[in-house]
Amino acid sequence: MKFRLLLLVLVTSVQTVLSQPLQQKIIAAYNAFENDAQLKYGLSSLTALNSETGEVIFTRNGGIGLAPASTLKTVTSATAFNILGKDFKWETTLGYNGTISNNGILKGDLILTGSGDPTLGSDRYSQSKAEVLMEKWITAVKRSGIKRIEGKIIVDDSLFGTQTLPLGWIWQDIGNYYGAGATSASWRENEFGLVFKPGAKPGDAAQFIRAEPKLADIKIINEVTTGYQGSGDNVYAYSSPYSDIVYVRGTYGIDLNKTIKVSIPDPALLLAQELKDNLFRSSVPSSGFATTQRILSSEGMPFTASSKIISTYQSPPLSQVVYWLNQKSLNLYAENLIKTMAVKQGRLASFEDGTTLIKDFWYKKAGIDPNSLGILDGSGLSPENRVTSTAMAKILLSAKKENWFDSYYESFPLYNNMKMKSGSIRNVLCYTGYQKSSSGTPIVFTFIVNNYNGSTSAIKQKMFKVLDTLK
Repeated sequence: MKFRLLLLVLVTSVQTVLSQPLQQKIIAAYNAFENDAQLKYGLSSLTALNSETGEVIFTRNGGIGLAPASTLKTVTSATAFNILGKDFKWETTLGYNGTISNNGILKGDLILTGSGDPTLGSDRYSQSKAEVLMEKWITAVKRSGIKRIEGKIIVDDSLFGTQTLPLGWIWQDIGNYYGAGATSASWRENEFGLVFKPGAKPGDAAQFIRAEPKLADIKIINEVTTGYQGSGDNVYAYSSPYSDIVYVRGTYGIDLNKTIKVSIPDPALLLAQELKDNLFRSSVPSSGFATTQRILSSEGMPFTASSKIISTYQSPPLSQVVYWLNQKSLNLYAENLIKTMAVKQGRLASFEDGTTLIKDFWYKKAGIDPNSLGILDGSGLSPENRVTSTAMAKILLSAKKENWFDSYYESFPLYNNMKMKSGSIRNVLCYTGYQKSSSGTPIVFTFIVNNYNGSTSAIKQKMFKVLDTLK
């Protein structure tokens, strides 16, 4: 017993000695960073912990809540792994109400019911591609004996309610692909493309060519002009959930050849329309219209759920979903996750219940003060979010002990030759992740900068210089 105690004291002493030069390097680099002119009116926070012992290696402003931008996704995904499990899958069902006559006529509605799968129709997975799913559903309809539908094609989008956007999202964001709303019946990651042709010279109108895919009920009002060579994509779409008009403004570089991605105002309706069209092309016509449960409810029309299920589709597992969530910083995935967690825990499918669930979970699991996680969404897009670097670092620290950690770690991108998730909104830049120092110390860190001035590329390199001291 005495030998073990002595060994523990020796190991701890060695770790302390080894960490001192590391602390000194971080202190010197961070002091220089804080005094940089780009931080004259800004505020930064850095917390670095030993990811084996939990020892604080360095912290500055670690208890001050700052906007975390997309680094918040690491908190959302860690919570999802804990609550849902790495093998969790969403299920989407196809069924019908009514009856099928002997000659194959469905006297009733064909109903596709969503459970919150954000990957439905996504090209990121072979099983979820739109054409693959359409073929699966059409095959199921034919195998069930249906040759004609005397009823509607309905997508049941009721599980998450009608509020698709969290509080705090700004008007300039929500019309664009990264501001797509969270629905229980997503389709094509709730985004579509706009193809433009620049004018002959800067200032000329840019010609709108087409939408991909075409949205029958959406009117595109094009106010885009041609930008200077090298000015790139400065096009923004302005719309709101369930609207039928999208205003597109800004500049499209004269040398640009890019499809502009914008959010679909009503993904469930597009899914219903595509299903109806594909069934018609496959010789299964329907006499009714394509619609959603939300639309029927808003118009006071009756809705009867499926009495017979003819196809069940399962999403890719959560481990694969989190990989793309963090690698490509997909806001939609994060928002669908917080609503899904709320539903699975018996709470309301609301953003408020989802974010409260995250705060409650980490208080119970790791003793993290809920007030250090002042969040309105799961993705970090809201500029009103406030998270402390210490709270986020502790959550990443906790993940190292879990059997799903390898999948979580793999989801972090590689920046500056470090495994870390980035986050950026206006005048906000953040990084959080894992690193092993040259002395072998395993480190988990969170670095947040708010209200810097000057260029993002400049502040990024200065942040990397501080983070290089962790290597």
